[in-house]
Amino acid sequence: MTMLWLPLQEARLSWRDTCSSTCWLCVLGQSYPAEAVAPAAWHSLRGHHRTLRSRTEAEMPPPPGRRHLWLGLVLGSVCASLGSAVPSSKAQDALNVLLIIVDDLRTSLGCYGDKLIRSPNIDQLASHSLLFQNAFAQQAVCAPSRVSFLTGRRPDTTRLYDFNSYWRAHAGNFSTIPQYFKENGYVTMSVGKVFHPGISSNHSDDSPYSWSVPPYHPSSEKYENTKTCKGPDGELHANLLCPVDVADVPEGTLPDKQSTEQAIRLLEKMKTSASPFFLAVGYHKPHIPFRYPKEFQRLYPLENITLAPDPQVPAGLPPVAYNPWMDIRQREDIQALNLSVPYGPIPVDFQRKMRQSYFACVSYLDSQVGQLLSALESLQLANSTIIAFTSDHGWALGEHGEWAKYSNFDVTTRVPLMFYVPGRTVPLPKAGEKLFPYINPLDSVSALMEPGRQAVDLVELVSLFPTLAGLAGLHVPPRCPVPSFHVQLCREGQSLLKHFRFHDSEEDPALPGNPRESIAYSQYPRPADSPQWNSDKPRLEDIKVMGYSIRTIDYRYTVWVGFSPHEFLANFSDIHAGELYFVDSDPLQDHNVYNDTQGGDLLSLAP
Repeated sequence: MTMLWLPLQEARLSWRDTCSSTCWLCVLGQSYPAEAVAPAAWHSLRGHHRTLRSRTEAEMPPPPGRRHLWLGLVLGSVCASLGSAVPSSKAQDALNVLLIIVDDLRTSLGCYGDKLIRSPNIDQLASHSLLFQNAFAQQAVCAPSRVSFLTGRRPDTTRLYDFNSYWRAHAGNFSTIPQYFKENGYVTMSVGKVFHPGISSNHSDDSPYSWSVPPYHPSSEKYENTKTCKGPDGELHANLLCPVDVADVPEGTLPDKQSTEQAIRLLEKMKTSASPFFLAVGYHKPHIPFRYPKEFQRLYPLENITLAPDPQVPAGLPPVAYNPWMDIRQREDIQALNLSVPYGPIPVDFQRKMRQSYFACVSYLDSQVGQLLSALESLQLANSTIIAFTSDHGWALGEHGEWAKYSNFDVTTRVPLMFYVPGRTVPLPKAGEKLFPYINPLDSVSALMEPGRQAVDLVELVSLFPTLAGLAGLHVPPRCPVPSFHVQLCREGQSLLKHFRFHDSEEDPALPGNPRESIAYSQYPRPADSPQWNSDKPRLEDIKVMGYSIRTIDYRYTVWVGFSPHEFLANFSDIHAGELYFVDSDPLQDHNVYNDTQGGDLLSLAP
């Protein structure tokens, strides 16, 4: 067999046949003759996709003190930015942008059909938004995902698969979403976890490139991993499960509460500004540890908490695909369970407690989002502000015997994604009418709000950059050439603007289209073919295998191939394992048919 060694920037072939009816392959959305890019192996993979597509179309129907000083410095910086800005009349008419990014939030929300979860404020936002039912992250871990969607480039272009490099030094001087808005007259501000802190954002949240003022991080976040959780013994521990009395914790507050308060202060400043603003707010919860106000726990009595529908490790799961959730094993309450490595399992009663605390964190998060949106409206900014809400990736809650992210499964790559565009996704409110009144999740159960408009096409977080630019009336960055390491401003994701072209208010809220023509890509690195201590978060130099995954409306298909971290090369002739799950018959992705009698030889499926 011909060996195929391609630079990853060239090797991101989509295996789809929608670019052309002839022998062409899509490379990051660009069309190239297949013979000019890759030899027979890629033709075979493309043929495999065509075979799967034909099979699914034929067999499956379509699916339905210091703190105050710091604050003064920041607000002073805001004032200085406003004073130095000389906005044009176009800028004065521009829509503001509020980008809300949540850490580790899966689609466990009322607006995504989860009837157990109390998320009334996010559901209320969804009722006035265009909600994407099938949105996927490009890598299910914090830093790579955030750098990917904030630059509009895939991990193979940012060359960030871990937490240990800064893309501007390591890959290319790529523009970011806030940088682009800043260069177009916006005051850009960051609150909480937007970029991942540390090396991957140059220990500065990509300042000064991306932000007009110093990014804000809550002072209390330094206590997140310390012994602040009261255990059954009455002592303080560094636990995974950590419901707290807020009055008893250091500083008497929690990071997300501080972030909401700071974001509201910035909005108050921006209310009188002649310049438009771009405000990104990053919330920590439901990221571990599950440290949240204890009153939210009562929303989820343990007797109402079920286990994951598929809590066992699937029999056909290749070992390379499994993540051993090593980070939660470091928590004191998990260590006390004395679990075996790598597969566990966690005792059933503790599984329920973990799910209970995750759901409680989601409701706590919802309360913060509700307060932020209510303040936006009270400041009379809701009618002039685009709101985008998403997460960096999902989180497994026992599905496939896994806990955490670190995989290519839907449960870790699928994310909530919605856009509120004033006067577009919902009519502007009449005098006295409110779109975002605060709803306390702790109050009695209110009627479930239906989402507004919905799109079922598969979309990617890498599309966030062109979509926000277009919605704000800015020029949409051009598609990236191949390679694009030398290009500062371009995008690898598709713009989603076509989904916002509503003809009239009577149009069906489920937007029409051909979901079978949409594909989402994700990938995940591994240090070996079997679970290791560093399987979840391997450093670049330790990566030996890369799992490339495509998700269509009908199936998820993943190949785990050899990878050279020094040359950033993937060898698609060196296939270590594969996974194939059909969505209609196996929605939870438990039955891998890659090696069955019909699909055992991947290349034999090519016509």
